[in-house]
Amino acid sequence: MIDLDWQPLWLTFKLASWTTCLLILCGIPLAYKIAYTQSRFKPVLETLVSMPLVLPPSVLGFYLLLAFSPQQAFGHWLEHYLHIKLVFSFAGLVIGSMIFSLPFMVHPIQAGLQNLPPNLLEASRTLGKSDWYSLWHILLPNIKPAILTGVVLSFAHTIGEFGVVLMIGGNIPGVSKVASIAIYDEVESLNYPAAHLYAAVLFVLSFSVLLIVYLINRRHAHLLRAGAVRL
Repeated sequence: MIDLDWQPLWLTFKLASWTTCLLILCGIPLAYKIAYTQSRFKPVLETLVSMPLVLPPSVLGFYLLLAFSPQQAFGHWLEHYLHIKLVFSFAGLVIGSMIFSLPFMVHPIQAGLQNLPPNLLEASRTLGKSDWYSLWHILLPNIKPAILTGVVLSFAHTIGEFGVVLMIGGNIPGVSKVASIAIYDEVESLNYPAAHLYAAVLFVLSFSVLLIVYLINRRHAHLLRAGAVRL
């Protein structure tokens, strides 16, 4: 019988949940801004959002570590004036995870908005509705599969984080030792049964959430072809 510490798995689930919830709040307005802006700086904004897709996690984690460090101006300001410590803390992990998983929330929602009929937003504006009202009451209800995809991908991506988490949070039990770091520790200790169990739990969880979103999107596509979805 393997004596497994379940705390890293619980911490992983907690981190993924917080990250996903906060990404919903900031990712939806950002996706709306990118989808409908006509600014010449749109490519720059899209590039910044997409950077975590190509940037090595250790690079992102390193610069976040420098920014959050009390020895640097921003980190010193946070700790001295706001009494917020982000290095080697759960709050720092959440912020790092949000930045690292941002494109997985923004891109599906942006694509969903851009695939809607252009006259949908125009008609709402003609009726005197604000863009904020149009977004939450007209546009978003018509892209539920895209929102679900963003939520699931962000959650699943956060579960598998390693480089960013290790850089910002280190390996502190109960604070920053998530399942991916626990796997690394067990492998280093040659405790392969425990590493296998951690990995198996993450594999099953990731597979399950992705399978659910694909099944739901498949059903939605079927209903759309049948003319049952309001556009």
